[in-house]
Amino acid sequence: MPRPEDVPRLSGEPSSGEPAPADRATAAARAVTRHFGQRLPFLPWTHLGAVAHPSNRLQNLFRPWHYWWQAHYLDCLVDTGFRELATGTRFDGGLRPSAGRLASRLVTGIRLRNLLRFTNSYYDDMAWFALSTQRLQKLADQSRKPGRRRNDRIRRRLSLEFDSASTDDLGGGTFWSIKRDFKNTPATAPVALYFARSGYPDKAQALVDWLNARLFDADRGLYLDGIRISNGQEILEEGVYTYNQGPILGAFLELGGERNLDRAAVVVAAVDRHLTVPAVGVANRLLRCDGTGDGGLFTGILARYLALAAADPRLPATTRATAKRLVTDTAEAFWAGRMLRPERAEKGRTKAPDWLVFSVHAQLPAAETYPPGSAVELSTQLQAWMTLEAAATLT
Repeated sequence: MPRPEDVPRLSGEPSSGEPAPADRATAAARAVTRHFGQRLPFLPWTHLGAVAHPSNRLQNLFRPWHYWWQAHYLDCLVDTGFRELATGTRFDGGLRPSAGRLASRLVTGIRLRNLLRFTNSYYDDMAWFALSTQRLQKLADQSRKPGRRRNDRIRRRLSLEFDSASTDDLGGGTFWSIKRDFKNTPATAPVALYFARSGYPDKAQALVDWLNARLFDADRGLYLDGIRISNGQEILEEGVYTYNQGPILGAFLELGGERNLDRAAVVVAAVDRHLTVPAVGVANRLLRCDGTGDGGLFTGILARYLALAAADPRLPATTRATAKRLVTDTAEAFWAGRMLRPERAEKGRTKAPDWLVFSVHAQLPAAETYPPGSAVELSTQLQAWMTLEAAATLT
């Protein structure tokens, strides 16, 4: 039988019984780890997130490998780990692994699934993984459980990759992939944030300055996608994506200083103006979501860094209030639109409890974006989990 805390209240029930933001984040953590979390076949003490659910371990091996989804899964586990540390209780009960333990197993799983390497062909993927392992080490330090030396080895190895990809070509910035024909915000911003958090503010500031000079759209106050090199010519890719605004915002906050903090305030205001959508029955607008696949992660990433802005006393009160509203209202919408979906019974096993599913788009109910019989993608569930974790930090 499911425990009472495993069955969240659905919209329409009395608001007095609604879980607190931290409890909502815990419910999301349980849903993802229980229904997407798997060990690699025949390898105990490993962990990976299945690309979709339902699926089994063998099916997942033959699906496309999404390294950067796993990096954000790791970041979400670290979020939950910090809440476990604050409360002194495990998010999924005393008999199941802690979030920190699952995170450590996930690092092992990523290496094994990635053919015994922590590097891949995309510098933005590696930057997200470096940021998440950096936070995992911080969790280990605060919990007085010495992190494995491999966390340091990972970051040293990836730092060399970032140094090699951050060249003077096009005046600066970081290449997106080993093809070295595209420098963009998706790679440069998280690498800048990583350098800032690693004690290399000069490297970080140089990357931020390049983004400001080459990819900042002054009319909208947002950062464009990148600059491609084709036949010796520079081609500006003018797409504006929600998640790109997140790590550059984080880099501004990490570096500090009047110029960076002023630009952070500009980005928060621009996100509110240009990257939001109307919500039914709600006065305020919600963060725009970008569908499934990789886009299923975008809004969660932005929410993570907006929450940092909302809590930063160096920013103007109006900026903090805007950032907080965007995060908490979007989290509220994800929660209100959730559904409990019947879990498929496996042969020879007792039917599992219904599981919690979040919508692809915050402004739409999950029952609409994931109709009966459809597979649910990991990226979209991580997005809601990230947003709920972000909101939990602001209470």
